Amino acid sequence: MKKYGVFDVLGPIMIGPSSSHTAGAARLGKIAMVISGSSIKKVEFLLHGSFAKTYRGHGTDRALVAGILGMDPWDENLRNSLNIAKEKGLEIEFKEEDLGDVHPNTVKFRITKMDGKVVEVMGSSIGGGSILITEVDGEAIEFAGEYPTIIIKHRDVPGVISKVTSLLYEESVNIAFMKVFRSTKGFKATMIFETDHEVSEETIEKIKAISYIADVRVINPIMEGV
Repeated sequence: MKKYGVFDVLGPIMIGPSSSHTAGAARLGKIAMVISGSSIKKVEFLLHGSFAKTYRGHGTDRALVAGILGMDPWDENLRNSLNIAKEKGLEIEFKEEDLGDVHPNTVKFRITKMDGKVVEVMGSSIGGGSILITEVDGEAIEFAGEYPTIIIKHRDVPGVISKVTSLLYEESVNIAFMKVFRSTKGFKATMIFETDHEVSEETIEKIKAISYIADVRVINPIMEGV
């Protein structure tokens, strides 16, 4: 049986004509911004399918940039995001790209930081304002941004997952969903935890201290009307 979320019934609170092309796009942009961190110098938006063909007419360009600037889908400044980005000195570029066998409303963010580091995030707007993040820095992952989410990069060795889950248990963090992704046995892997409530900074620091943990990123959901 298909599970329906609030966006399927009511639709998102948003600025713009299309939940997929504006609300979803703004959500994608904001999550990409959070994943990459602050001090963004330039963003290349690689647009696939429907996003590539209609991004100007549907306001997808403005929504994506608004998200990168930290705006929510209902922010009235979304309409002016391109001008705001220019005023802030943020370099932006839109390119049509074939991203393969993915949803037609898919974008890959290629984000260049002030220190020269490049972060890539790919995700899709799947309808009604809902999104799905499918790739971070070339690694296949999957989460929807509807729950507080912890992304943990680690070495694929025995015991690491157990240590993290035990720590979350000790900190009274309830795991709603958990997934593990890896490309090669014994090398890099990624854990994704979606939890029932936001995880404290103290808990995140404890996770970072676990052996073989390489990186920890936290994504908190964009709440409607907040």
